This record gives sequence, structure tokens and C-alpha cells, in this order.
Amino acid sequence: QIYLVESGGGSVENGGSLRISCVVSGDTDAVGWMAWFRQSPGKEREGVAAMFSGGRRSAVVGSLKGRFFIDHDDAKKTVYLQMTNLSTEDTAIYSCAARTRGPVLSDDQERLSSGSYRYWGQGTQVTVSS
Repeated sequence: QIYLVESGGGSVENGGSLRISCVVSGDTDAVGWMAWFRQSPGKEREGVAAMFSGGRRSAVVGSLKGRFFIDHDDAKKTVYLQMTNLSTEDTAIYSCAARTRGPVLSDDQERLSSGSYRYWGQGTQVTVSS
């Protein structure tokens, strides 16, 4: 079993930056890919960024490249999402997800697909005000 707890969400002004965290516990040695997703009211869940355990590979959805960055701290068993130049369009609940090592995720579309992940955190709200 893998457990995920997000933190760091909050309110930020348009153009600001925010870093949210996801702490992993449980069977952490089994973790393969981890990812961040977001969902706004009335919109579908969207894959934001993903990283393979140890940071050897990562992916960020094209529309957010250059503004959103995924990082990790193995010692703290934490994955971060650094968000910069935020706009009101980025307001959403941001959730962390994980999957165990196993079948390869062949491309970024799979790595950023919610169906690829079994374990989910409760989410953290990010609100950007104009």
C-alpha cells in the first residue's frame, strides 16, 4: 500500500508562485511513476507533471512547460510541484498520484493519464486571484 499526503496549497495572486508537496509513505520502495493532476469545477481532471522514482525521467504537459516544474527529495520521500507565473486559470484542486513499478508507461500521454495511477492523495486547493 502507498499513501500520499499533499500540502502547501493556498491562495496566491495572479503572477505569483507556489510550491506544493506530496509526501509518500507505506511501501515506498515499490513506487514507480508519480504524478500531479489538477481539476477545476466543471472541467475534467488534467495531468500536469510526472516523474519516475529517483527523478531519472519526468514529463510536464505541453501547455504548462516553462511554468510548472516537478522535483523530488528522496530523503524526505517528497515530490514537489513548483508553479510559477500563476494565473486564475490555474485555480484547481491539485492531487498527487502514484503507481508501483511494473508495466512500462510508453509515452507522456500514459504518464499523464489518471488511469495509469492507482494511489491518490486527498488533494490540495490552489486558488489564484486576479
